[in-house]
Amino acid sequence: MSLLSELPMVSNTATIPFQHPSASDPPYNIGESIDQSWLRRLTLEAGADDVGFIEINRPALETDRPDILNAFPHTKTLVSFVVRMNREPIRSPARSVANLEFHHTGDQVNVVARTIVKQLESRGIRALNPAMGFPMEMDHFPGKIWVVSHKTVAVAAGLGQMGIHRNVIHPKFGNFILLGTVLIDADVTDTSAPIDYNPCLECKLCVAACPVGAISSDGQFNFSACYTHNYREFMGGFTDWVEDIADSQSSKQYRQKVTDAESSSMWQSLSFGANYKAAYCMAVCPAGEDVIQPFTTNRKEFVQDVLKPLQRKNETIYVVPGTDAEGYVTKRFPHKTFKHVGNSLRPRSIQGFLDGLPLVFQRKKSEGLNATYHFTFTGQEREEATFIIQNQTLRVLKGHQQEADVFLKADSQTWLGFLAKERNLFWALLTRRIRIKGSIKLFKAFARCFPS
Repeated sequence: MSLLSELPMVSNTATIPFQHPSASDPPYNIGESIDQSWLRRLTLEAGADDVGFIEINRPALETDRPDILNAFPHTKTLVSFVVRMNREPIRSPARSVANLEFHHTGDQVNVVARTIVKQLESRGIRALNPAMGFPMEMDHFPGKIWVVSHKTVAVAAGLGQMGIHRNVIHPKFGNFILLGTVLIDADVTDTSAPIDYNPCLECKLCVAACPVGAISSDGQFNFSACYTHNYREFMGGFTDWVEDIADSQSSKQYRQKVTDAESSSMWQSLSFGANYKAAYCMAVCPAGEDVIQPFTTNRKEFVQDVLKPLQRKNETIYVVPGTDAEGYVTKRFPHKTFKHVGNSLRPRSIQGFLDGLPLVFQRKKSEGLNATYHFTFTGQEREEATFIIQNQTLRVLKGHQQEADVFLKADSQTWLGFLAKERNLFWALLTRRIRIKGSIKLFKAFARCFPS
């Protein structure tokens, strides 16, 4: 019998059978809990390959809880599920093949989530299904544009752990999964716990595969390098492309900036779904019970079959000038062509600037730098912050802490305009809207760590 025709529910410890809804059925009673085994079977029948459940008050959700409750204030439980992708398409150097698998599996995730919500709603249980990926809340860009952090929820729900490549690795399916979440206005009889080990093999194949050096063997991650290249035809890359159009005085000048192949690729993304440029870290990952056998049987053959074709591929790599990624491509993949593009991660608030600074920090550019910076923002947004760069790491602290080597005081809107290249630094210094005290050499060294 299909699960969709029954709904066991429990109040306290008693299981209450639920028949197919009719006009005479009473509404769902607040305080009752959904039987976990039933909800699990419902989710799997809807098309998911695995599922877990966590309560809204789980400590792992502390950062995301306000956004979740803002989207659906009635949330009591989060249903986290995975849909498995086919591995060979993701491993293909042909990006059209890989992206087709991403897009179709992503559509399936949204269908599964919608099916769950539809079935629960028909039984009087309120539920909401945030998007798997896009569309998102783009009015918040470049801040947090997603409603639910699917990776955080999946790890808390026992569906895997994060590998050094920042993908969730399922113990059975590996990282060849896409994630979905459903928010429900009901408790569940039993929730899930994180798995007690990490399936990541730390084989470092993802490090070797990444064309921009975003993944370091010591576990550090260069967000801006990954974002700039892999998401070239998403959000910020699209903005940069539009500005190339706007800045071009003729079609000839436009073609000097953007090749016909790039224009065609952007058209394809706009028409059929934005294309990922790499995702090679996911392609080469051998972790997971269903995935690991070829790697353990013959590692050398696995590397030749899966890793080498991606490394050897002739392709354009997109980098912001002066970043670690530019130097990495030049040294590690001289046969690949790198192209300079603009940095589209432009903060529109001082808080956004403070939150985003670690994401664009370039470790290699900070080598040998050991300095503390006090920033004071005045005007529309008043804020004080301390930046400590030491041993190729960045710490961002609220307020002024420790003794500083450089002091910067700036009108907040002038500073944001300068970051967006809408205000001239010389003009800002001349009008004293931005003031710098201390070593100019150290200030320039600070700027090199955040090229734009």
